[in-house]
Amino acid sequence: MGVDAVTPDPSSLAGLGAVDARTRLSGGALSAVDYARALLERVDAVEPQVQAWVHLDRPHFLAQAQAADEAHAAGVADGPLFGLPVGVKDIIDTADLPTEDGTVLHAGRTPREDAAVVRRLRAAGGLVMGKTVTTELATYAPGPTRNPHHAAHTPGGSSSGSAAAVAAGMVPLAIGTQTNGSVIRPASFCGVYGFKPSTGLIPRTGILTQSPPLDAVGVFGRTLDDVALLAEVLAGHDPQDPSTRPRGAPPLTRMAATDAVLPPTLAWVPTPFWGQVAPDAQAAFGELVELLAGRIAPFELPASAADAIVWHKTVMEADLAGSFEVEYERGRDQLSASLRGQIERGQAVTAVAYRQALARVPVLLESLATLFDHVDAIVTPATLGTAPEGLAATGDPLMCTLWTFLGMPCLSLPLLHGENGLPIGVQLVGQRGDDARLLRTARWLVRTVHEATQ
Repeated sequence: MGVDAVTPDPSSLAGLGAVDARTRLSGGALSAVDYARALLERVDAVEPQVQAWVHLDRPHFLAQAQAADEAHAAGVADGPLFGLPVGVKDIIDTADLPTEDGTVLHAGRTPREDAAVVRRLRAAGGLVMGKTVTTELATYAPGPTRNPHHAAHTPGGSSSGSAAAVAAGMVPLAIGTQTNGSVIRPASFCGVYGFKPSTGLIPRTGILTQSPPLDAVGVFGRTLDDVALLAEVLAGHDPQDPSTRPRGAPPLTRMAATDAVLPPTLAWVPTPFWGQVAPDAQAAFGELVELLAGRIAPFELPASAADAIVWHKTVMEADLAGSFEVEYERGRDQLSASLRGQIERGQAVTAVAYRQALARVPVLLESLATLFDHVDAIVTPATLGTAPEGLAATGDPLMCTLWTFLGMPCLSLPLLHGENGLPIGVQLVGQRGDDARLLRTARWLVRTVHEATQ
């Protein structure tokens, strides 16, 4: 039931990681048009089963690739994403393609201008390959996308199309968003690298708003270097997004490619929800912790961490009620029962309860601050196990909620597998604002696991 050769042959053009492809493109060993055509051939082979794309205009994509080749031939300096196709989640505005937000209520919507992240990827030489499937208004009601490893299983959500398109070899990079677990969960289920940076690192201007305190932009790729490259291009201050601020560019690509002077120290955090983790996933993490003996130690979260699930829900659902007020008032019958329920619960949240929930963020962050004086990152499950069977839901985001609520940077690293052979992501969590250090720590962890399993 899986896609034939879900992981493309690394020697094929469709199997190239973004950094490797960019080296060939910039060096002249590969043209942007030939690369684009190779990826479209891969789409022809696997998209009928995966269904990751909602808008893919082939002539327009090839025209972008042709323009990139012409600029390169004319001596125009290559940007860091030169010639690299990128999948863009269909809640992120694109002026040249529809952005329909996964709902019939926005069918045919074509924005007047690009989102900030789309402007940045284009300025860096990247090509918008197309728009990837999102769940309904980026919440819980799934779209048509299937898991590339097994079509009877969910790819996760809400950035389902972005994760699946990268996993199936149709595009080397993709952009998603996360308000609960919408980058880390599908990355884990689809077996790709997923990076949800610290709150405020990447601007959200021109992206569907769910919950301003929680919304974040994330990225998908085939390697750690790939996600670092895309995140670094997208990062930076945007005056229209108050969560961002003027600051120097974080050295994400350099740190992702740099070995730590000393092996990092890690905290093993099974979280209060360990009992809900599937037995095969528990066993896999047990083996991982054993492998890392001497560099990892257990850490028990403050008792209040379990309450963050309720606080997150209070904030998110109250904000959904405000963000989707028009959709609810004008077209509630066209919304899923799941989304209607979230909005209606959110309408009942009082201002006092909302402010009290948000006030817990700095308190919880302070309780974790001293931990990062002693460890480089937290190791914890990305999900409760492998992708669940069935396509009526996108899986439980429980293992992501706390870290999203606190705005901490997270990575899903495709290092483990369940008894059924499907991927399980290892979630690596860093101190808020210390994204580069998290990437350097991830490099060590990935290499350590790969060396032990080869």
